[in-house]
Amino acid sequence: MKKITHYLILIGGMLTGLEAKAPNILFIISDDQAPDTIAALGNTEIHTPNLDRLVKGGTSFTHCFNQGSWSGAVCVASRTMLITGQSVYRAPKNKAYLDQWAHAKGVLAVDEQEPVKLWSEVFREAGYRTFLTGKWHNNTHAVERGFSHVKALGAGMYETHEGTKPKLSENPGYLRPSPTRKKWNAWDPKFHGIWKPSIRDLQANGKMGDFYTVEQHSSELFADQAVEFLSNSKKSNTPFFMFVSFNAPHDPRQSPRSFIDRYPVAQSKIPQNYLPEHPFDNGAISIRDEQLAPFPRTKKAIRTHRAEYYAIISHMDEQIGRVLDALEKSGNADNTYVVFTSDHGLAVGSHGLMGKQNPYDHSIRMPFLISGPGIPKNKTVRDMIYMQSVYPTTCELAGLSIPQSVDFPSLKNLALGKGGKGEEFVYGCYQDMQRLVRSQTHKLIFYPKLKRYQLFDLVKDPHEISDQFKNPSYKKIKTELMQALTQKRKELGDGLLSVP
Repeated sequence: MKKITHYLILIGGMLTGLEAKAPNILFIISDDQAPDTIAALGNTEIHTPNLDRLVKGGTSFTHCFNQGSWSGAVCVASRTMLITGQSVYRAPKNKAYLDQWAHAKGVLAVDEQEPVKLWSEVFREAGYRTFLTGKWHNNTHAVERGFSHVKALGAGMYETHEGTKPKLSENPGYLRPSPTRKKWNAWDPKFHGIWKPSIRDLQANGKMGDFYTVEQHSSELFADQAVEFLSNSKKSNTPFFMFVSFNAPHDPRQSPRSFIDRYPVAQSKIPQNYLPEHPFDNGAISIRDEQLAPFPRTKKAIRTHRAEYYAIISHMDEQIGRVLDALEKSGNADNTYVVFTSDHGLAVGSHGLMGKQNPYDHSIRMPFLISGPGIPKNKTVRDMIYMQSVYPTTCELAGLSIPQSVDFPSLKNLALGKGGKGEEFVYGCYQDMQRLVRSQTHKLIFYPKLKRYQLFDLVKDPHEISDQFKNPSYKKIKTELMQALTQKRKELGDGLLSVP
């Protein structure tokens, strides 16, 4: 009888151990993906069956935001906040942007020696196998600290050109469509770009190797690496943390011809808030991203860019499907949290703009989908959140402590449908040129150099077309939002506090 009892206790312990197995994390991030680019969330023009699959299998946060940027490359700031969990004015300096950060007006200096625990580092120290492929856009030291497996680490972006010596002034992928850019097409590898990405791998000594070039579309290449890692995970009982990062749909928006053909330019829809030109200089009109299409923006140009934008998203979606299929085949799907998001959105013709260096929702918002153990299926959450909350959220879901250096709040309860709430107000900034505060119903934008405001009623005017700042009927709302903006700037350490 004692032996039977002993065996029952042993078996019970084994079952408890199986039940308590640490969950895996599969994080998938795109680049420059606007919040309204998923079919299952209401876009009838785009084809995204695998992102739809994530929507139906989990919870979608429809109001996810990036907090802003100290750099013209908004993705750098977004991804620095992501891996550190720190807010926009506290996030450590990216070494490549050290001088720009140090001299940026309106940004408080931060202590480089401040102890910061990186997101992947937390999981690595907890015994996870940590894997990275694709765009990183943070420094090499952070890669080596946080990841045990790195294959095909990509560059921040890839320029298109012909021949072996690219020249931006002769770049056939930009400032188009125009008379001098007729020879361009998105499916021809001869224009390089993401058809011929430069990548590098983690070496056996734990250091990153040199860059080398491969002739394969970057989305397919990164998906290949993720699939291979998941295939090898069948043989391991050690949990994994995967960071799968696509350059798509960032320009150059190149994809196979079969995907381009799905979106005829003539049938591409013009956004409701289309303008030939932005009504004033918001401080970023001359930046590179705004040079992708000629001024003024013609409807033909916008249709062309949006068709190619949707095509590369659909192509990326197919690669995401391959990764999700590999997760299923690995036998780990039931114990894996899958998160899909992007670093920020993109204008692509809205408000007369092309880039993300602006305060409108199409640029400061992005998709955020999460699925996994205990996450409600086919559920939509409208609470406002920051994308960078994925760091503390996954820590809590995995039963790991959130480092004290993390500023963004966990979304665990919201994600599990167990209460909790999002942000009452979200804050946004762009260098010393733009500030905003947003509630669920209204948005106030401030342009410090212009001493100019905009106010939008997001219930009546979700596309931010009609500025209500001078409308006397919004006086109370305007006062509340101006107070909220002042408070947020104080909380976050905005260096422009002296500006009214």
